[in-house]
Order: sequence, then C-alpha cells, then structure tokens
Amino acid sequence: MKKSKRFYNILTAALIVMALLIFVIMFGALLLGCGNGAKQTSGEKAKENYISFNRTDAFNQRQVITADSTTSRTVMWQSEPEEKDAFVEYRTVGKEQSEIFTQKERINDKFTDNGKTSRVHTVTLNNLQPGIQYEYRLGYADKRSEWYPFDTAKGNTYKALIFPDSQSADYKTWEGVAMPAWKRNQDAQFFITMGDLVDNGEHAFQWNEWFTRISPMINRIPAAPVMGNHETYTTDWKVRMPLAYLHYFSLPEGAPEPYKNQFYSFDYGDVHFTVLNTQMREMEKFQPNLLQDQLAWFKSDMEKTKKKWKVVLMHKDVLQYGFLTRKTPRAEGFSGEGKIFMPLFDKYNVDAVLTAHLHTYRNRGRIYDFKRDTKGPLYILTGVAGDVRYPNLWKRHALDEAIAPQPETDNYMVMEAGEDSIKFSCFLPDGTKIDETEVRK
Repeated sequence: MKKSKRFYNILTAALIVMALLIFVIMFGALLLGCGNGAKQTSGEKAKENYISFNRTDAFNQRQVITADSTTSRTVMWQSEPEEKDAFVEYRTVGKEQSEIFTQKERINDKFTDNGKTSRVHTVTLNNLQPGIQYEYRLGYADKRSEWYPFDTAKGNTYKALIFPDSQSADYKTWEGVAMPAWKRNQDAQFFITMGDLVDNGEHAFQWNEWFTRISPMINRIPAAPVMGNHETYTTDWKVRMPLAYLHYFSLPEGAPEPYKNQFYSFDYGDVHFTVLNTQMREMEKFQPNLLQDQLAWFKSDMEKTKKKWKVVLMHKDVLQYGFLTRKTPRAEGFSGEGKIFMPLFDKYNVDAVLTAHLHTYRNRGRIYDFKRDTKGPLYILTGVAGDVRYPNLWKRHALDEAIAPQPETDNYMVMEAGEDSIKFSCFLPDGTKIDETEVRK
C-alpha cells in the first residue's frame, strides 16, 4: 500500500513538472514572437523588417512574355546600383502563410546608351503551375519592393490587348491610349506592342517614358513586343543595331544566336504567335543574312507547332498604298515584305497577320495568292497609339474592307481567343468600337 502511494506521488509530481515545462516553452515562444514582430495568427502574414526599394533601386520594371506562359514568367527591371545577386520572390495568392520561393537573376547586364548607364536585371520564374494567381517582388540584400500580381495561363479562352506604333514626342499620348484600354480590359492576360515603341531607339529618356507611362499595366501582365524600324534609329536619325531594344526585352529563345531577341515565337492557349523582324533594310550592313536566316527559322517554326491557330506579328505592312495628299505618285500594290512573306503565310495556313508601320487602321479581310479569298489569312493593319500621325496620307487600297475614321487618330485593339474563333476588335481611345472581325474554324 505504501509502495502504491509513493508511486502515485512520483507520477503526480512528474505530470506537474511536464505541465510547467510546456507552459514555460509556450510562454517563452509568445514573448519571443512579440519581441521581433514575427507573431502570426490565422490569416496574418509575418511582419518583415526589410528596406523598401527606391527609384534608383528599380525602375522600368516589366513582365515579359515567355514561350509557355502556363509554367513560366520573365521579370525585368533596371537599377543604378549593381545589385549583384538580385532575385525575385514569389508566392501563391489566397493561401494563409503561403511559402515564399526565391529565383535568382540569370542576367545582370551593365548597359550604357545615350550617355546613361543602368544595370538590366532579368529573372525567369520556372516550374509554375497553370492557372494560378501569384504575386512577386524584387529583392537584393536587405531590400524588397512591394508585391505585384501575376497569373499563369490556363485554357484556350482569353483576352489580349494589341497596341500599334507608340512612338511619340510626348509619351503622355501613349499613356492616354494604353492605360484606359487596360482599365477597360482588366481581364487581358498579356499585351502586344507592334513596333516603333519609341521614336529614337538610342534615346534613353524615351525608353524611360515608354515604360513609366504604362507601369501599372506592364508590372502586372507581360508584354510581347515586336521590333520596329525606329528601334534602330540613333538620336541624330542614323541607323544602328537596335541595342536598347535587344537589352530591354529578354524574349523566348529559339532563333539563331546572332538574332537573339529579334524574332521569336510563343504559345498562349491554343494559339501559336510568331513574331518577325522586318528591319532587313535598316540592318543590312550589320546582318546581311538576316532575311534568309529568318526565312529558314520561320519555316522550321511553322512546321514544329501543333497549335490549332497561327498568328503572325510583324511591324512593316504587306500592302503598298498610294498617296492621297502628296504630289509624288505611287501605285497601290504589295510591299517588298508582302511579296516575300505572304506566299509563306498561304503555304503554312496562317490564320491572321497583324502589321503596323503606316499609322492607320485597315481591316483587309482574308487574302490568298495576293487576291481576296476566304481560304487565306486575315490581314489587319493595326493603326497608331502615339502622337506621330499621318492624317489623310494614304489612299484607300482596293483590298481594304474597313478603315479608321479620317483624319487618322489613335486606337487600340482587343483580341479574344476562343475554342473555335479568334475575334479582333478595334477601339478609339475613348472606348468607341470602330471595327470587329474574326476568323473561325
């Protein structure tokens, strides 16, 4: 009996000691959490003691299209400091205490142009999940930017914005076209810009203006840029390699190394987009084999894709227009670029071809073998989105089905991809729809 009582007393004491230890551990952890600001309750993310980025730490921040937007995204920015070993942190949205992943930069590029030097940072996020809402922030050392959202692609139904030439003297006009378009189409998953982004490709101020004016959009959805002839122009209107464009956009790989970031392709849903470089004349003395090498790449690109739809994006137009308000006579017909590429678009059953360069919106309908024919691609000249306009310059071409109101003003376009159709709509800056067409199959 005495032995049982002694055992009972020892057991009771042990339980009391264990209870006290558990209390001390829990209370100590609580004190520690309160002391460093890391306390978390359900739905509350940990507080972080980081220094915020300033204007020189990150500017011209942008998302850039990748070959497959279901599982990857490229984030780029520029900085004045070197920011060696910069990175992007990202996490899923809507999950309590979501795990933060880190991806280090793959490019830290010192670039000097027009007397301005910056570091161009490139981080590509891979192994993402389709159809997921993420958010990301920039970082290096103990500094962090704010969080920005991005969504990965999923399915074949989506919307994209399309902006024609944005070259300007004052990029407020570019902002006045692009930002209202984006605000009206918050469900757009990416945007296309059709070349001649800036007036002088060497001019650092113009690039800074171009990026800054659309920063709320390009921070959140990726750009799919097309190179224009103005990207090759110096500040005194001579021609050079489009160095700034090639540094500022890290584009999907696949082209031969000498032509990296000049032409490329990407998939979004069931659409295969092929982006061409039409600056053969401007770049002839720098890259004399550009045309033949690009044609070989284009044929290979067309033959490899298994997507249902094929859309080609190219800056210079395929038609030649007569002048309406110039004394110099010029017959309508087809441009040099049209004569080269249109037979290939026929051969590979391209569904739609979008062009720019002439600063006017023209819907030409479907053309095959240089004639009106419903089995050919749909051709659209996308218009103008900057303040460099050519009012009443061009005559109406025999193949034009619809044109923008004259004299010419700015516009933007919306592409809506579906399972059995792709619809293209054209809008004035105030949101007035001026044209709509689609291809179906």
